[in-house]
Amino acid sequence: MTIRVNGEEKLLEKEVNILELLTLQEVKMVEMVSVELNGEILDRDDFETTLVKENDAIELLYFMGGGSFGF
Repeated sequence: MTIRVNGEEKLLEKEVNILELLTLQEVKMVEMVSVELNGEILDRDDFETTLVKENDAIELLYFMGGGSFGF
């Protein structure tokens, strides 16, 4: 099956859920990533039950805190 992850086409040999996809993508800190599936942010509780389907568009979003520039 073909999907897009962060704008890149990926081929999957079998059906996977979002949590499995994060492992395949070698995401190190799963608790620090948000997942957007076809334009909608997924609840973390749904990662195990949401299956990836043909032509899905997935964005892995990493939110980082920042400091001030001292203006």
